[in-house]
Amino acid sequence: MKTVILAGGFGTRISEESHLKPKPMIEIGERPILWHIMKIYSHYGYNDFIICLGYKGYLIKEFFADYYLHTSDITFDFKNENKMTIHNNVSEPWKVTLVDTGLHTMTGGRIKKIKKFVGNERFMLTYGDGVSDININELEKYHNKSDGYLTMTAIQPGGRFGVLDIDEATNGINRFVEKSREDGGWINGGFMVVEPEVFNYIEGDDTVFEREPLENLAKEGELNAYKHRGFWQCMDTMRNKKQLDLLIKNNEATWIKW
Repeated sequence: MKTVILAGGFGTRISEESHLKPKPMIEIGERPILWHIMKIYSHYGYNDFIICLGYKGYLIKEFFADYYLHTSDITFDFKNENKMTIHNNVSEPWKVTLVDTGLHTMTGGRIKKIKKFVGNERFMLTYGDGVSDININELEKYHNKSDGYLTMTAIQPGGRFGVLDIDEATNGINRFVEKSREDGGWINGGFMVVEPEVFNYIEGDDTVFEREPLENLAKEGELNAYKHRGFWQCMDTMRNKKQLDLLIKNNEATWIKW
């Protein structure tokens, strides 16, 4: 089964780095977050990827074009006809298709453009800026038991700020409570399983996948939620990036199972 990753957005909320590179190429733990996402899927046996490119997509192409070189120990012998000797290489079992889906194409339009690469088959779909310790195999098993065309991973991100318990009479603070995940609603966490019928819900380049397509799928009873109560984090801001970097540094990155 193929895994489609949306990696074409501008990443304006993390412009400190995205002005130089596409957001999926921003590094956490010295590796692009796109690489981390692919390693999550690969851990569960999903190694055939289709990456939807847009903003600065050539940098993603260059990353994979040079991937073998960058992950190998090499000797360059310039005295012997520029001979190159590979001493050690840890290669990935990946097949990666990189598709230019347009600079200003919306998420739905990007998905529509890779239809010919997916064919009439089920596929995985996620965003190029979020990691999770989700069990991809369990996600697919859940989808198999449902009747819908699309199963979306639902997560509870919780609140960013703590909650103050304030005495109404004195305005004194009785206690400060960190807001739990359960206090927040469920949101789209990506990591979807998609049937090919979903392509019929997408009009064209200007279609935002999270609007009409998902709304219409929900109205028709074709959209299901796989509730994931474990770790999930997107990288929208530099604050998010620093959080993910710190988790890796402290060996607390639960999405790293490889």
